[in-house]
Amino acid sequence: MTLQQFNVLRILRGAGEEGLPTLTVGERMVEQTPGITRLLDRLERRGWVSRGRCQEDRRRVLARITPEGRELLSRIDGPMARAEDAVLGALGADRVDLLSQLLEDLHGELTDRDVQPD
Repeated sequence: MTLQQFNVLRILRGAGEEGLPTLTVGERMVEQTPGITRLLDRLERRGWVSRGRCQEDRRRVLARITPEGRELLSRIDGPMARAEDAVLGALGADRVDLLSQLLEDLHGELTDRDVQPD
């Protein structure tokens, strides 16, 4: 599993049973990707995600995490948290908070300018 795939599964788990439109998933990703459809295709082939048409607006496709996807996340949440702690732990809480704020500011600036990857 890639970090992008992990990120998508976490986004969909947070969305609950109603799921999210495909483009919204792409917008919420830490690392923006123009290939969100292909990424969801791979997750769907593995049985971790399902997609279906929105009943209110048939043009929209909703993505949802499957029970298998939830179970996978429950198995890797702990190891991922420990890896994150190992990497960020050396900075200390104050510096991690500062880093988080700087990254949020940068993300907001890029979003405001509608900067797209090449």
